[in-house]
Amino acid sequence: MRSADGQPIRPEVQRPSPPLTIRHLRVALSILLAVCICAAPGLAQLLQSENQWNTVHGTVINAVTHDPIGRALVYSPDNRYATFTDGEGHFEFTLPKQAADSAGAASSTGAGRLSWLMARKPGFLDHPNGEGVRRVEVTPGTEVTIALVPEALIKGRVTLSAAEPANRVNVQLFWRQVQDGSLRWIAKNSVRTNSNGEFRFAELQPGTYKVLTSEWMDNDPEATVPGGQLYGFPPVYYPSATDFASASTIQLTAGQTFQADLTLVRQPYYPVKIPVSNIAENGGLNITVSRQGLRGPGYSLGFNRRSGTIEGQLPNEKYLIEAAANGPDSSTSGSVNITVAGARVEGPGMVLTRNNSIPVIVREEFSSKDSDSHSFWSDGKHTYPMHGPRLDLQITADAVDDFDEQRRGSLREPTGPNDDSLILENLAPGRYWLRLTANRGYVASASMGGTDLLREPLGVVPGASTPIEITMRDDNAELDGTLLGVPPASAESTRSTPAGYVYCLPLPDSPGQFLELAASPDGKFDYQMVTPGVYRVMAFGSPQRELPYRDTEAMKTYEAKSQVVHFAPGQKAILQLEISSSVE
Repeated sequence: MRSADGQPIRPEVQRPSPPLTIRHLRVALSILLAVCICAAPGLAQLLQSENQWNTVHGTVINAVTHDPIGRALVYSPDNRYATFTDGEGHFEFTLPKQAADSAGAASSTGAGRLSWLMARKPGFLDHPNGEGVRRVEVTPGTEVTIALVPEALIKGRVTLSAAEPANRVNVQLFWRQVQDGSLRWIAKNSVRTNSNGEFRFAELQPGTYKVLTSEWMDNDPEATVPGGQLYGFPPVYYPSATDFASASTIQLTAGQTFQADLTLVRQPYYPVKIPVSNIAENGGLNITVSRQGLRGPGYSLGFNRRSGTIEGQLPNEKYLIEAAANGPDSSTSGSVNITVAGARVEGPGMVLTRNNSIPVIVREEFSSKDSDSHSFWSDGKHTYPMHGPRLDLQITADAVDDFDEQRRGSLREPTGPNDDSLILENLAPGRYWLRLTANRGYVASASMGGTDLLREPLGVVPGASTPIEITMRDDNAELDGTLLGVPPASAESTRSTPAGYVYCLPLPDSPGQFLELAASPDGKFDYQMVTPGVYRVMAFGSPQRELPYRDTEAMKTYEAKSQVVHFAPGQKAILQLEISSSVE
């Protein structure tokens, strides 16, 4: 064959491929092994990342000893997840795929979401701060530590003066708490002693307590003569005080067990009968018995509605007997002083009188005429809008006494749609702290006569009618600040818990108002409605709701942890705060 140009065409010969040698195989295997080695870390990292973002693991520890806690129940708030820790306190949850998104972050939707965990076990507190179960924020792929606070205990034995056990004696426990910056004693629990005279208070939080016995009448039939002398055992306040005020305090720490033994002393008791007048029909009485006028629990008398008398038995001593009406007309009260001195007491009579009502005059000096606040009042038939001072201000009065729970006054409800008057009503004679909450602006001054009610208590005497005068302004101060040592939040960060909590605590001689702010995750905080005044400002890593800022002595503990800042009207304060450790 020839080509187009006449040249002969040579057929192409297909040559066979040379055979693979050992050298060729070695090179191929080396290349394949290198590819696998390079790919293995990436593959392992991918698998590890997927496993991390689909598991939540951690440890439950004792908040005091930091030892791991085995067999603790770990669970989510919605109860979708629950497991027990192992012997080393470890736990782990495997999340379904929908619980993590494509970027590896926790999903914000879906049934598998897990953002918070809690734990519990007998012998540890479910609510260490008295504010519900402690929750811990979790992020899949990170180690979670849940600290449980061990319970504290108070136990003891009640005996008679002859060292015999006192069976079925009522033992009371009181707990000191902070209410609106003031220290107050609150009834915590009561138990009865067993046949050995023993009692026990469990699941107690760290704090300050007092223990006492209630009165216990001697009803031994062998020692009781019909118509003869009555005997009983007056209250004993740990360790051996005769009144609540002088009783020793018990300072409990987490996990502590305190032994509080009490000894009763038998004394003669004498009948007491006090006639009461001006009682509402079908009404009752709340009766308080105070030894030597010192208010506190322990002693008691009852009310005989049929005869209209306060009755009971008391040992030799001077007493203040107070009564407050309950039932249809709860706005009356009365008091008498009696002395028990080896004989029956009848009288003097107690006359219930209507508690005081004090008018409140509010002057609003607002620079802005507009208000975004809205509120309504209903008489059960009609609903009316509220406006002016009734909308802008809330007022209550709390007794100064650290034990007096019954004495409290509040604003009278409107009598109709056009009633804008403010009347602080149902105030029994005594001394009160005025609690003023501004819904708009702030309270610049409050006084009655020559008393500055922002700094001094309100004194109420029978028949008093001098008005309370209040001035409100809206040139509030501002606060802008940063917590030191808080790393800035990255764009990928999913953290939502506050970086800390900032507290502005008015000094005792300052008209300021308590303020709590939660700092953002990056440590920033601000507030535009600060009441002008002088404050002690501090920051904590966790909420500290029980700060006794009205008690000068108690606040000395916080002096080194805070800054004293003066907030002037209309001005901004810029602060940098260090986070302090919590004070138990």
